[in-house]
Amino acid sequence: MRKFITFLFIASILICACSDRNQSAAQWLKKEQTLWDGQKYTDPKKAIEYLDKALKIQPDNPEMYNKKGTAYYNLGQYQKTIEMTSESIRLKPNYFLAYNNRGNAHAHLSQFQKAVENYDQVIRLKPDFVEVYNNRGTVYLLQGDRERGCRDVKKACELGHCRVAEEAKSKGLCP
Repeated sequence: MRKFITFLFIASILICACSDRNQSAAQWLKKEQTLWDGQKYTDPKKAIEYLDKALKIQPDNPEMYNKKGTAYYNLGQYQKTIEMTSESIRLKPNYFLAYNNRGNAHAHLSQFQKAVENYDQVIRLKPDFVEVYNNRGTVYLLQGDRERGCRDVKKACELGHCRVAEEAKSKGLCP
C-alpha cells in the first residue's frame, strides 16, 4: 500500500509538471489577458508568472516582454519595467508601445530626459498616438516647461484626449 501511495504521489507531481509544459504560449497569454482590466493588471504577480511560462515557450516575443514590463510597472518596480521594455525594443526596434512604457518608467524614476527621449521615439514611430503627447506634456510641465508641456497636452486634446489639457488649464498651467 505504501508503494502505491508513493507511486500516486510521484505520478501526480509528474502530471502537474507535464501539464504546465503542455500549455502553449497562447494559452498562457490567454490566462494573462484575463488579469488585464483595460488599464492595469488586477494581479500583476500572477500576470508575470503566466508571462514567464509563455516566454519559456517563445523567448523572442517582444510583446510578452512589454506586457511583463507593464506588470512590473503596476507593481511599482520601474527599473524592472525598463529592463523588460528594453528587451522588447531590442527584439523589435520599432515597437512604439515599449518605448512609451519605458518612458513612463523613467518618468516615475524622475529620469525626465530619458523619458522625453523615449516619448520622442514614440512620436517618430507613431505620430498619432495620443497617449504619448499627454505623457511627454506632463513631464515637461513637471519640469516647469509650460510652453512645450501645454503644446503637447493641447495636441493630445486635438487628437481626442482632453483630460490632461483640461486639468493643466484648471491648475493655471496652460491657457
